[in-house]
Formats: sequence, structure tokens, C-alpha cells
Amino acid sequence: MKTVNVSGLKNNPSEALRMANEDMVLVMNRNQPDAVMMGLKSAKIIGMPGVRKALATALFKDGNLSLARSATLADMSLASFMAHVSRLGIPVIDQTAEEVLQDLDTLEQWLQQPS
Repeated sequence: MKTVNVSGLKNNPSEALRMANEDMVLVMNRNQPDAVMMGLKSAKIIGMPGVRKALATALFKDGNLSLARSATLADMSLASFMAHVSRLGIPVIDQTAEEVLQDLDTLEQWLQQPS
């Protein structure tokens, strides 16, 4: 196991990531263990069944990853990922009813424009 302190992590995060790809990295904060970093590829976690889909779903649900990037991470088509999150009750579009009506009005105006 390797170690890095918080200031080292802040000053050179790519070095900590390189170390995490080789072995687990313990992040120290004021001489106290604070976190553990682990490379997903080197630990062969990312290739396990369902892991990519689970990560993509969680990141999309929390708003940390867009729908398209989540689908890519999950190795799914956009339509398949949309169906997947919808089955889980996760809204694909997060809009208020008023915003949806405004979008529909905009669409109607666009469709009525001469070609």
C-alpha cells in the first residue's frame, strides 16, 4: 500500500492516480488516515459484470454525469440507458411542468415555421 498526504494529492493528483493504478493508496490528512484510493482497472473492478452500469446509473442519478456520458460509461446505447434508468424510476428529464409546457410551445412555434 502506498500513501499520499492531502497536500500532495492537491499539488499532484495525477501522481496519486498513477500510484492507485499500481496499488491501493492511503490518503493521509494531518497524519491521520482519511481515505483510500484504488484504481478500478488494476483492481479489475471496472470489468466485473454490472459495475459500469451501476456506476453510470449512480453518477447520472446524482447529477454528476450527463445522460450521454452515463450511457457511454455503461457501454449502452443512449436509448437503452434511458430505458434502464426509467425502469429504476430515475427521471431522464428533470423539468418542472411549466418548463415542459414552455418547451412544447417552443416546439410548436418551430414546427409552424415555413420550410
